[in-house]
Amino acid sequence: MRYLVSALLALCLATSASAEGEKAGEFDYYVLALSWSPNWCAIEGDSKNSPQCHPREDHGWILHGLWPQFHRGWPSYCRTTERAPSRSMTNEMSDIMGTSGLAWHQWKKHGTCSGLSARGYFELSREAYEAIERPQVLRKLDKSVRLPAHLIEEVFLKENPGLSPEGLTVTCKYGYIQEARICLSKSLDPVPCGRDVIKDCTLTDALFDPVR
Repeated sequence: MRYLVSALLALCLATSASAEGEKAGEFDYYVLALSWSPNWCAIEGDSKNSPQCHPREDHGWILHGLWPQFHRGWPSYCRTTERAPSRSMTNEMSDIMGTSGLAWHQWKKHGTCSGLSARGYFELSREAYEAIERPQVLRKLDKSVRLPAHLIEEVFLKENPGLSPEGLTVTCKYGYIQEARICLSKSLDPVPCGRDVIKDCTLTDALFDPVR
């Protein structure tokens, strides 16, 4: 019985969806995660008094992160010899990431797995963010609406002809549209997402708040 338990434990560890302490630079593709800031603020940002949620910031789709991904599973908190980013480096990312704190966290959890320096990772993240056309029509809303989640995917596909439904997924959280996640190669070309990434939200009445 002891050997059986040990074998099952080893199997569970081997098939875990995520891994920590992997070697930097070993992954298959990136997931570019774009978060709709007003919804994030309604879900958790306001309760944290996040500066990202102040109306003066005027945030719509922000960069949650650029995540190295395996075809199945993902690495995190990788072993790297690269130096951590400076405070000025993370501050420079707050215009598209909302806060410097998010930039720091994304480097620590995901950037270390990219095989890039901190500056290289942030530069690539900005390049990926700017390469995707973020639908401006969603910024024209003046009140909260309920809509089918698939409409968000459709407007992204319309604005980005190079994307395909297999390379884009829209997620929800607590009844809100949460994120648009786009799968990209290491050179930032669109690629199909792995099956653990493609988990489209099926809500037909998802909440979507306007830009503040």
